[in-house]
This record gives sequence, C-alpha cells and structure tokens, in this order.
Amino acid sequence: MAHSGHWPTCATSQYASAAGRANPDTGEGRAVHDVLDPDSDRGRVYRSLVGHPREPVGRLAARTGLGETAVRAVLKELAAADIVMTTDAGGGEESWEALPPTQVVEALLQRDAALWTALRQAGTELEKLYRFARRDAGHYGALEVVEDAARVLAVSRQLQQSACHQLRTIDVPPYSGTVDHYLGQEVLQRERMAAGVVYRTIYHGSAFDDPIAGPNMARMIEAGEQARTLDDPPMKLAIVDSELAVVTLAADDHPGVVSLLVRPSSLFRALSNVFESLWRLAVPVSATGIGTQIDARDRQILTLMASGATDDAIARRLGMGRRTVVRRVSVLLARLGATTRFQAGVQAGRRGWL
Repeated sequence: MAHSGHWPTCATSQYASAAGRANPDTGEGRAVHDVLDPDSDRGRVYRSLVGHPREPVGRLAARTGLGETAVRAVLKELAAADIVMTTDAGGGEESWEALPPTQVVEALLQRDAALWTALRQAGTELEKLYRFARRDAGHYGALEVVEDAARVLAVSRQLQQSACHQLRTIDVPPYSGTVDHYLGQEVLQRERMAAGVVYRTIYHGSAFDDPIAGPNMARMIEAGEQARTLDDPPMKLAIVDSELAVVTLAADDHPGVVSLLVRPSSLFRALSNVFESLWRLAVPVSATGIGTQIDARDRQILTLMASGATDDAIARRLGMGRRTVVRRVSVLLARLGATTRFQAGVQAGRRGWL
C-alpha cells in the first residue's frame, strides 16, 4: 500500500488532543455505577432508602443533606435504571422505595455483559476490515498494513516517541519480547512519562503471571503508569493522542503478527471509543495485591459487601470484631484494585469470587 510513512509529531500535529485529555470515567454508561458508594449523591439517596423504606423527597433531602431538587434529579436517574421505584405514602404524597441491593448488582453486571457483547461484535467487524484491506488495501486510505516483524517492533517505539499527550494501550498475550526488549521499553517509557506523556494501559488478567512481561508491568505502574485489568480484552491496541492507532493481530498465512496502522478516520474514532468503553469496564490495579486466590471468610465478606452491608453488620453476621472486618475489607479493596465497596463487589463477581 502506498503511503507517505509520516508519523505525527508534537510540532506538526493538526489534530487537537482535547479528547485525549478528557476524563475517561465520564459518560452515561457510568451514570449509576456509584449507587452503592456512600460518598456519592446517588449512594447517599439509595442507602437512605435501603434503611428507611417509603420515604418522601423531603425526608430524603433531610437525611442525605442534599437539596430537594438534587434528590429529585438523583431519584429520576435511579428510577430510569430500575434501582428505585415510587410508592404511595398515603394522603396523596409520593414516596420512594429501594430495590434490593443484590438485584441492583446483578442488573449492573448484566449491563456490562451486554456491553462486552457489543464490543466483541465491533472486534469481528474490525477483523473483516483487516481481511478486506489485505486483498486490496488501496480502497481504505486511512489504513496501512505492516507485516515485517522488525518493523512491527519499530512501530511500537515510534508510536511512543511521537506521543505528545497520552498513549492508550490494550496489552494482551502472547508476550513474545525478550528481556532486553522489555528493559529497553522501560527506559523509553520512563523518558516519555518524564516528558509529560500519560500512559493508560489495559492489561489482560493474566499479564502479571508472565515471568518476563509481568515484572516490567509492575515497575511501570510503580513509576506512574495508569493501569487497569480485564479478564479477556478483545484485541492488542495502541493509540497515540488523536493521531494514530495500531492494532496488532496474528498473521493469517505465516507465523508471527501484523500491525494495522489506522490514521484519523471513522475507524480511528471507533477504536478510540472501544478503548474508552473497555477502560470504564476495567478495574484499576496497583503493583501489589495481584493474587487470584480468596478464602471462604473473605468470600463471605465480599458477598455481604455486594449486598450493601456495613462493616458493623458484617461483623455481627460473621461473629468477627469490627476492626478485623475493616482491615480485611481494606485488603480486599486493594487486591481488587477497587476504590469503592460497590466496585469491589462487581469486580469480585466478574472474577467468580462470589
């Protein structure tokens, strides 16, 4: 395929990177994902209804410390998501009731599963495009196919060197690089992060078990990389700013891989959206607490957490001291990379811990 081979640079880029700097955790897809977080407005309203059924708006506002207008807006969102419902308080006054927390968690998990299905369909369409491009690449000017193994590795390095603001990556097995390759990658990534480039990476759930790639990933997270994990990401992808995306796939007719270079286009925007959707689904990780085993007592604690139980309630139910429960909950949050109890419950469900 004929192409200029030009790589974007910070000085010559004609595309703004505002989208790259945008907060990845915004959007309607996360509108009610914090409903069990007691520090959020939705969490305060929902938790109040869990403990005080059939509450009118006025009493909800008083209990939560929110204005009635804010409470009504939250209730409208939660009702649309089938998390709360209206009831008759008598005397013509409208009141509200919470749906069971376990039902809420299950509904959110089902929505995430539906999103996974849609993303995999997008991956299937991308595979069709790849095969079409190999037959007659000239029909899609934004796409370039790179098949030479040495150049595939060079593309990864050029991608990082050309980044001005951020590099978004989905990293999936197999990890074929040598120890020297990963050490060189570490040096380059540290240089680029020191220059202000933000690295956001989604790792495969098994990444930290790899004897060569795993230690590299842990060190990069300690150095400041923003990292999340998913059990089974659908593709290997890298996106530099708003300029270039690289999809790496197994070759059809020979050993090794090929890379698809995708420049700004509708396909580029689709790949960017896929990354952001997966980022919202993924769970943050740290370089510690990566184990995959859980004992029966922690499983009980997680199950109660997912149902909305407080530390005091968990301690009473399991016959444990409150301080012990607080300590074990803190450890579980760290192991799951979760920042809220609700997120811990969802991620534990995805891992089959519940």
